[in-house]
Amino acid sequence: MDVFRTDRIRNVVLLGHGGAGKTTLTEAMAYLSGITNRLGKVTDGNTISDYDKEEIKRKFSISTSTVPVVWDKVKVNILDTPGFFDFVGEAEEAVAAADAAVIVISGKSGVQVGTQKAWELCEKYRLPRMFFVTEMDMDDVSYRQVVEDLTELYGKRIAPLHMPLREDGKFVGYINIVKNKGRRYIEKDKKEECEVPEYSKEYLEKYREILLEAVAETSEEFMDRYFAGEEFSVTEISAALSMCVGDGSLVPVCMGSPVNLQGVKILLDDICGYFPSPNLRERAGIVKSTSEIFEADYDFTMPKSAQVFKTIVDPFIGKYSLLKVCSGVIKSGDTLYNVEREEELKIGKLYVMEGSKPIEVPELHAGDIGAVAKINELRTGDTLATKAVPVFYGKPEISIPYTCKRYKAVNKADMDKISQALSKMCQEDLTMKVVNDSANRQTLLYGMGDQHIDVIVSKLQEQYKVNVELSKPKVAFRETIRKKSDIDKKYKKQSGGHGQYGHVKMTFEPSGDLDTPYVFEQIVVGGAVPKNYFPAVEKGLQESVVSGPLAAYPVVGVKAVLYDGSYHPVDSSEMAFKTATKMAFKDGFLAASPVLLEPIVNMQIRVPDKFTGDVMGDLNKRRGRVLGMNPDKQGYTIVEADVPELEIYGYATVLRSMTGGAGDFSYTFARYEQAPGDVQEREIEARASKVDKGEE
Repeated sequence: MDVFRTDRIRNVVLLGHGGAGKTTLTEAMAYLSGITNRLGKVTDGNTISDYDKEEIKRKFSISTSTVPVVWDKVKVNILDTPGFFDFVGEAEEAVAAADAAVIVISGKSGVQVGTQKAWELCEKYRLPRMFFVTEMDMDDVSYRQVVEDLTELYGKRIAPLHMPLREDGKFVGYINIVKNKGRRYIEKDKKEECEVPEYSKEYLEKYREILLEAVAETSEEFMDRYFAGEEFSVTEISAALSMCVGDGSLVPVCMGSPVNLQGVKILLDDICGYFPSPNLRERAGIVKSTSEIFEADYDFTMPKSAQVFKTIVDPFIGKYSLLKVCSGVIKSGDTLYNVEREEELKIGKLYVMEGSKPIEVPELHAGDIGAVAKINELRTGDTLATKAVPVFYGKPEISIPYTCKRYKAVNKADMDKISQALSKMCQEDLTMKVVNDSANRQTLLYGMGDQHIDVIVSKLQEQYKVNVELSKPKVAFRETIRKKSDIDKKYKKQSGGHGQYGHVKMTFEPSGDLDTPYVFEQIVVGGAVPKNYFPAVEKGLQESVVSGPLAAYPVVGVKAVLYDGSYHPVDSSEMAFKTATKMAFKDGFLAASPVLLEPIVNMQIRVPDKFTGDVMGDLNKRRGRVLGMNPDKQGYTIVEADVPELEIYGYATVLRSMTGGAGDFSYTFARYEQAPGDVQEREIEARASKVDKGEE
């Protein structure tokens, strides 16, 4: 592939609801630009961007892929992202690397939750954007309805550039609103000029008025001409559109049928004509050595710098770090400095990724997207720069996973292989997390939802040939006491020769501090228990609180006071006093009104206003306490509630089905509270065998 200057590059992310047609559109662009000589289909599993086995099997995108398309001497780096919410991290990484976005809408399904989430992402990163309505070849698709829905959501910024022409319900052509002319398809993407039908003129005037108003607002001269009733030329309209799209004041709406290659050429023309090149976008970092601001702004004359925005770790194609060049020109063979890890790296060969296919290139200019291979030290978010100017760029915000499941190796011999495989997968996917919960003796797998975790398990099986079984995670209950007890315990054993003798008198009561397992005090007088046995008593306490007598959960908030006892000059030992203490603790704990404490999490649930009643009703069923409701922007409400951790398993799935995928949530651990009687009974009964064995 040729080398492209910054002004000849467009970095465009495709966003939208799952199933809207992003991958099909990418395939049509690749075909029209000559990358492929056949049009792949998602259903056939032969598209450029969905190359992973899981994507082919499930027939939807799971990870972002890059497809560089050359159109009219411009290199358009297409970033095809997954639309399903479980893989939102992939879309977030791509948006951080893009300079503009095409939000794809299914003409059949219309504006969906994924459309609105895509818009929110663009707002967050201030990306210029346009909408592309697909499936126009299908019957009963209302382009007008889509435009009306978008206008209702986003106001006057919505400006259609095209309108469909239909005859007998069939999509036969379109009207170019900028040129004020009709076009009829002769075969697939070939077209000829035609008259604008009478039935379209009303909406054509309405849509054209929106465009002309936007053009008029770009300068005083244009405003005067607009009010004087003068016509603008196509060149003037296009130049004004480019300015308005670039600053986000106008969001064009285009349409077509990628399956029939209709509307795709026009979209590519619009991407090249209206979207900004990287050098028209701002990018700033901080020089680590001096703390000065480094305004990179994708200037190829500045010192070299780049940021890794995605990592691909595949057992078959190896490891590739996808990077965007933020300044300068990076060449193969360069030695660059990893500012994050403070080490120099030899780059070796440079590539651009065409789906899964790496194509070698000699250099990458500022603003371009490429890849380096097999550099194990590189991670997503790392900055590469020169050692002389160690510029550092902030990492993109990636969603935090809150859905978790416990996993175990089906074959225990595979444990090492599983942990290595998961470690590699965590490099690639920042929205998965592996946690070793030593307190509950379990390993947990966190993801964005059940489907995400299923894909991870499937990848382990397919790519790494290891199997894990999933189950509900254990919740970290705690045990404590509510009253005071006084215990006298003697451990005496005679077995010929030296015996064992330890005798303690102790009180147990609540310490008032649930963050600390125990507090130990001794007020022994007269040497009833010699000082050298005090550490043994404390050791007995230390071992006792690891697994409580009630349900074998860790103990918290107990104050133990050793106030008396006795010893034998020959038979007493540290072991004897430790054993006596453990016996005293068990009896004392059970005699002091023991209770189970359950963890409470503080949840923030963001939902559209119309679903707040359903969400609050569901929280009540989960023993949740709603603390407040705060309005958020764009018709959303944030519901804050304290909910027992035991009740939030599977919440992501329930919330999505309740809100049509529009709601999301986060939570943090808040505190421990006494569990209700029925919950305590269930837990104590379920863990009776562990108490008998003295297990955790």
